[in-house]
Amino acid sequence: MGITKSEIFTAKQNEMAKIAKVLGHPARISILEYLIKTNSCVCGDLVGEIGLAQPTISQHLKELKNAGFIKGTIEGTSVCYCIDIEKWKSIQSMLNLFFDQGLPCENTECC
Repeated sequence: MGITKSEIFTAKQNEMAKIAKVLGHPARISILEYLIKTNSCVCGDLVGEIGLAQPTISQHLKELKNAGFIKGTIEGTSVCYCIDIEKWKSIQSMLNLFFDQGLPCENTECC
């Protein structure tokens, strides 16, 4: 795989690419959907809900946490996860601005 040369892109472009990469795995989408649906911190329910092994779930949780989608708190011997609402709204706003850009040839047959 080649070098991405991320330094030639803006911070916003790099951040959006990071977000897209994290959202690019169906297990992570499933985890996020479950956390949104439960609307509370989840400690150990994910293995049964998602159907993947605990180490796999842990790796996906790590990626989601590193990207800021979720946050975790330690409760006893386990870590409980929930959506980071502030970061979620920031990501939502960034993606909305990106997708709300006007397309240059909306009313033509150029493409």
